[in-house]
Amino acid sequence: MNVFEKIYETVCAIPKGKVATYGQIATLAGNPRWARVVGYALHNNPAPGVIPCHRVVNREGRVAEKFAFGGGEIQRQLLEEEGVVFEQDGHIDLKKFGVTCH
Repeated sequence: MNVFEKIYETVCAIPKGKVATYGQIATLAGNPRWARVVGYALHNNPAPGVIPCHRVVNREGRVAEKFAFGGGEIQRQLLEEEGVVFEQDGHIDLKKFGVTCH
């Protein structure tokens, strides 16, 4: 399995209604230094309807304004449809909606 495949497999494991950070995905995929690689892989997501890249946010719990599949507002909308709640300043409470790294 190559790096992108590991990343996609890890992203697919994020449950509906939860989010993970780029750094968490990197760590779970095998290397905590792959956070930028995660971003690149998700930007090139070969199956956007299958690989839920919208569930990956930055370390502050914010959406990617340059979300490859429609921008930050689309990413936010997709997350809200899954029950993720945004704080007034636009971030997600990672303690409430973030996945736990093991």
